[in-house]
Amino acid sequence: MTDGSASLSPKPPRSAKRRLIFVLIAGALALIGALAAGYYFAVRPMTLRIAVGPANSDDLKVVQALAQAFNNNHNSQVKLRPVQTEGATASAQTLADGKADLAIIRGDLDVPKNAQAVATLRKNVVVMWIPPAKGKARRGTKITKITQLAGHKIGVVGRTQANVNLLKVILQQYGVDPLKVEIIQFPANEVAEAIRNQKADAYLAAGPANSKITIDAISATSRDGGEPTFLAIDAAEAIAQNHPAYEAAEIPAGSLGSADRPEDEVKTISFSHHIVARKGLSDSTVAAFTRQLFAVRQQLKSDFPLAAKIETPDTDKDATIPAHPGAAAFVDGEEKTFLDRYSDYIWWGLMALSAMGSAGAWFAGYLKQDERNTNTSQRERLLEMLKAARQSDSTDELDQLQAEADDILRHTLLCYEHGAIEEGTLTAFNIALEQFHNAVADRKALLMSMPQNLQRAATQFRAAGSA
Repeated sequence: MTDGSASLSPKPPRSAKRRLIFVLIAGALALIGALAAGYYFAVRPMTLRIAVGPANSDDLKVVQALAQAFNNNHNSQVKLRPVQTEGATASAQTLADGKADLAIIRGDLDVPKNAQAVATLRKNVVVMWIPPAKGKARRGTKITKITQLAGHKIGVVGRTQANVNLLKVILQQYGVDPLKVEIIQFPANEVAEAIRNQKADAYLAAGPANSKITIDAISATSRDGGEPTFLAIDAAEAIAQNHPAYEAAEIPAGSLGSADRPEDEVKTISFSHHIVARKGLSDSTVAAFTRQLFAVRQQLKSDFPLAAKIETPDTDKDATIPAHPGAAAFVDGEEKTFLDRYSDYIWWGLMALSAMGSAGAWFAGYLKQDERNTNTSQRERLLEMLKAARQSDSTDELDQLQAEADDILRHTLLCYEHGAIEEGTLTAFNIALEQFHNAVADRKALLMSMPQNLQRAATQFRAAGSA
């Protein structure tokens, strides 16, 4: 009898093909998941916080309309969330503090260091005028020039300190000491009352050329008859030279509420309100916002005529507020496509996929090596079984050897199916298996032809010899 442990069929190893398929599926799912996550984060709508104020201002209303238009468009890459502030100065500070991604600021105020221009929301002009005399003539010489404002009261429309600073710039350009004039600020809704009560000798307003606030203030001036006298800022170019935030401009004739107001063009200065983005905001996000902004501005002009005046930023390198690279790319027609932006990531992804394929091939070979080693040991076992079959004196033992050979055959065919062994190896195995079957058949035939007493004697002889 052969050793009982040797007669047991070796347990086939775990299928290398199944392990390989499992690894490849897991790797593919991980890669697909990574690509899907990357694509989702690349194209998902980005919500940007935009600082704007004050309450009830035209700027806030325009931004709210833009936010609604963006949010209602399912294809929008950028959504807006207004952050209300007390005014342009507060909006600039909100952006500087990192509490907003975008902001509406005045170009003649301190621009945050982290601000870059995205668009010009609107251009503003400065209007200075003298109300007509009411009843008996005003005391003193009639004011017709800015140089004559010394010693007079000047009313500034609006509560922002920026307009007061603007008035001081103009006065200083004309040699008028700001300390020699009395500056009074009036909220927009109190200007008409102030004019009726003659609380100031001259007025200054700053806003869009067709600003309702400015036109209403001038109309209040002329309500009781007579037309105001508009003061020309002839030194506009000099002011612009000394203060880059300002530009020389003109107030067209008949643009302030009536055909003869003013009768002729009036020289003045202008400044802009800008939409700015914080410097760290991605180029693709700003480019998408800029593209959407100019796509919807025409849709808003019926409700907000100022929206149609939105202009592209100055992309020159010496611009007062440098343009954000994303906005400049849109303006210059150099906006990057999805492939342009993520080509490097795609390339590295392909490299990773190739490396994963190579690693998978190596791992497959490693798993097949395990099966090849097992199959080699089983072939050696088959040869041992061939020798044992030729010497066996028991048909029961031959049946056990036959069953074990069937298990080895089954495992060998699986190895061949998985590619762990070559066709030549399978052919050699078949030859050995055929020899084994022949040996078992011959030995069984011999045992069947022998008398029972001779079989028992042979068995006892072999047992004694092995002892």
